[in-house]
Order: sequence, then structure tokens, then C-alpha cells
Amino acid sequence: MKIINGTELSKKIKADLKIKIENLVEKCQRAPHLTLILVGNDVNSASLVKMKEKACQTVGITSEIITLKETVSEPELLNVINRLNQDSNVDGILIQLPLPEHLNTNKIIEHIALEKDVDAFHPINIAHLNTGQDCIFPPTPKGIITMLKSENIEIKGKHAVVIGRSNLVGKPMAQMLLRENASVTICHSKTKNLAFLTLQAEILIVAIGHPNLITANMLKSGATIIDVGINMVDGKLVGDIYNNVDIESVEHAASYITPVPGGVGPMTIASLLENVVEVYEKRVLF
Repeated sequence: MKIINGTELSKKIKADLKIKIENLVEKCQRAPHLTLILVGNDVNSASLVKMKEKACQTVGITSEIITLKETVSEPELLNVINRLNQDSNVDGILIQLPLPEHLNTNKIIEHIALEKDVDAFHPINIAHLNTGQDCIFPPTPKGIITMLKSENIEIKGKHAVVIGRSNLVGKPMAQMLLRENASVTICHSKTKNLAFLTLQAEILIVAIGHPNLITANMLKSGATIIDVGINMVDGKLVGDIYNNVDIESVEHAASYITPVPGGVGPMTIASLLENVVEVYEKRVLF
């Protein structure tokens, strides 16, 4: 069994992006720019935004964090987005989710200019993804496809099982696998006899946020396993697939597996950076 090391792969992607951005700056006279919007003072959200800002600095993307109060009104937030939409020096706009309950998340996401939607949440972008058109790919599913291809894991014709149906990972992941010509089954918390389906999976992607959901006896021999889950158990960060007690049996069953931490997480950020550069190129080169 081989570990797919997302940390190392993301470092390579960032190194390549850094060189690419240096060349683009020389040609276009400015760096790509990402503006991140943080509403409220949620510790996890603030940490993620800082992590994304630091990643931008690493590759040469300029960035700005706009921090708004928890009580910000919807019109106030929309005005901020309008200003950023109209700013020609802003290439990407990212709103850190979740937003406070008094704000209409869908309405706010729809307000982001489609060409600056680096998180790929805009409904038109989602429609383009679902219909096979040119689009911005959501960072987490994009990172997973990159991980599979980095190990030359065949996707075409394989049975891929995705556990989770979130708009963030599960649904777009299924669509991206279909684009790669996999046969896709989507499972979720209401799926009956889950093991019957996971035992058929040649590629198993678990993104449901439930620790120890999948054990070795639920895996097809030689399967590739992508663990997207992030859970805190006894003060430790773990995924959805196994705990330390079951790790040896899972490793025996799988051919490839991603660790938590150090797997999908770093690749999500690396893919976000790729998206920022992609939208920048479309704006300044075409």
C-alpha cells in the first residue's frame, strides 16, 4: 500500500506556481490578487483564512483579508462584494464559509462575479461543471483528481463511490469523476447497507465528517481510498476512514490511501491557488 502524500505534492505545485507567477508578473506588470472576506470571529474560519493568505504569499499571489463584524447586514456585505467585483486589480474573491445565520449564503455567493469565483460556488459555475462546459473547478475535488493522476491511478472506467453529498465536496466530486469517465455511485447518511456499495468501490472517496465510518471489512481489495474527513477525536485530528487500532488492516486492504492530516487538506489550498492564477490569466492575457 502507498500513501498519497498531499503535503509533498502541494509543495511541488506551489513551487511550479511560484515560477509561473514570476514570469506572469514580468509580462503583465502585476501579480495575481485574491481578496478573502471573513465575517465574524469564528476561530476555525479565521485560521483557515490566515492559512490561505500565507499560501498566497508563498507563491507570489498578493492578497487582502477584509474582516467584517458578525452583525454585518446583508446590504453592507453585498456592497463590499460589488466594490471587489468592479475592482480590476482583484482577480479572485473568496468568502469564508459558514456565514452567520442572518445572512443568505446563496444570495451572497451569487453576487460574486462569475469570473472571480475561485471557490467555484457560483450557481452558473456549478451548472457549467454539471454540463461538461468550461468552468472553474472546486478546489477540494480538483485537488483529489490531481492526487489520483499524480500516482497514475486509472479513473476511466473505474467504479468510484463517493460518500457524502455536500455542495462543497460530494456533489462536485461526483461530477468531476464523471468527467474523467468513471462510473459513480453517491452514498450519504441515509444510504442503507453502505458496506455493500463500498465493497464494490475501486476508488472510494469519503467526505462525510464521521470518524471511523469505514473499516477494513468494508473495502474492496486493492482499492484507492481518499479520506476527506476532518474530525477531532481525543484531541487528535483524524479522518473518516480508520483509527490507529484498525490502521494495519486497512493498509492491507488498500493499494493507495491519503493520510489525515497531510492528504487532501494541503491539496485543497494548492488547488485554490491554481484557480486564482487561472482566473488572473483569463483576465489579463485574453
